[in-house]
Amino acid sequence: MSKPGNTPIVMKLEQNRKVMNERVGVDQSFDIGFRTLNLLNHEINLYYVTGLCETPIIVELMRQLFEMNELESESEKRSVFQQIKDEIPHQQVEVVPSIEKCITQLLSGLIVIFVQGETEAFIVDVRSYPGRTPEEPDTEKVIRGSRDGYTENIIENTALTRRRIRDERLRHEIMQVGERSKTDICLSYIQDVADPGLVKLIKEEIKNIEIDGLSMADKTLEEFLVHQGRNPFPLVRYSERPDVTAAHLFEGHVVIMVDTSPSMIITPTTYFHHVQHAEEFRQSPAVGTFVRWVRFFGIFASVFLLPLWMLFVMQPDLLPAQLSFIGPNEESTMPVIVQILLADLGLEMLRIAAIHTPTPLSTAMGLIAAVLIGQIAIDVGMFVPEVILYVAVSAIGSYATPSYELSVANKMSRVLLVIFVAIFGIKGFMIGMTLYIIILAHTKSLNTPYLWPFLPFNAKAALQIVLRMSMPSLKVRPSIVHPQNNQRQRS
Repeated sequence: MSKPGNTPIVMKLEQNRKVMNERVGVDQSFDIGFRTLNLLNHEINLYYVTGLCETPIIVELMRQLFEMNELESESEKRSVFQQIKDEIPHQQVEVVPSIEKCITQLLSGLIVIFVQGETEAFIVDVRSYPGRTPEEPDTEKVIRGSRDGYTENIIENTALTRRRIRDERLRHEIMQVGERSKTDICLSYIQDVADPGLVKLIKEEIKNIEIDGLSMADKTLEEFLVHQGRNPFPLVRYSERPDVTAAHLFEGHVVIMVDTSPSMIITPTTYFHHVQHAEEFRQSPAVGTFVRWVRFFGIFASVFLLPLWMLFVMQPDLLPAQLSFIGPNEESTMPVIVQILLADLGLEMLRIAAIHTPTPLSTAMGLIAAVLIGQIAIDVGMFVPEVILYVAVSAIGSYATPSYELSVANKMSRVLLVIFVAIFGIKGFMIGMTLYIIILAHTKSLNTPYLWPFLPFNAKAALQIVLRMSMPSLKVRPSIVHPQNNQRQRS
């Protein structure tokens, strides 16, 4: 993919203006602003994007520049370029020598100032991106805890993280990806904690991305970063909560922020990072452990409940006498496997429909689906009540999974397990479970074993997965991220 060259800024303002007009379409795009000013008998050109700049700041900058005309006596002591540099009332002013840098910063919301007779230009950060205020993410709600969340503004997102980590070793390194989109990407990590090898690996993967633009922002970046292929299980964790992100940074993880996305990419992650929720750490250790176990049961049910029930329906002799009630007591016009697949497909369609349905209508749609369709399907003999029951419990388990990506992957695994059981019986169930575990064990996220701390086994880390430990007892960071500084707190 061809990349633009390094066009230098020349002393003749007309030539610079011609290049800028051709490259950014000043006369064609109505949102590209252009002003010509006369300052101390020198012509200057000012470029900006109207929708991405803070207008009052630009007006104040221009007022300050015009006031310099009243101080012509100082022109003998300092050049016009130096006077502008000294007098601009802004905290972030950069001097750049190339047209490409000017265009990139201009389209990012900064203003560009060219001065007649100079081979450098000023870049002043006056951007003000349109967006919403920080609010609690819908998918990561907690009973106790902060109500702020990341937004689509990368500047606000770095500030929300910095507010929780006031450490001079916290690094926010910004890069740009996409020849046309030039999307801002921020790599966040704590310098003396995060593994330098991991930081270097992620940087190299991002720099090697050659694409027109990141149209789907964080998801497009993820696919370049982890090379997931056909593996349905999530290899990175997404979070819209600054407190969750800060907790992972303290552990030694690396966080990737993509402009225009409120979701932070947390790397590296294992399977068990996707089954934890902030609510567990907002309650006492005992309550947090109870909530975690209930969630684990829900995740287990979302994968194995339907295949197990299908197996017992096909081979009731596997059931002990005390559980002989399991299985349909009524005859149906369709095989059980078809009922399960249709009911599961119907719930998935309901979920998709809920996403695209306006909020005032979603409740009515749910009532129609649950009461009318479900009950009528049972009354006409299309479904037996047990199928609706177990499919509903499995669906609740999917919704109890904190990671949406993991819940969908488990749903796909459940459907395949049901088909295996329908074809091969108990052998199909064992083969399906074995394949499920083998795939998880074989999966790696940025060279990190997906089933750690169980494969490879780490007793202390495994105990922290099973139990929600109190914070004073967590004295060391997880070894899986290879932190430079292993100690969380002094003994």
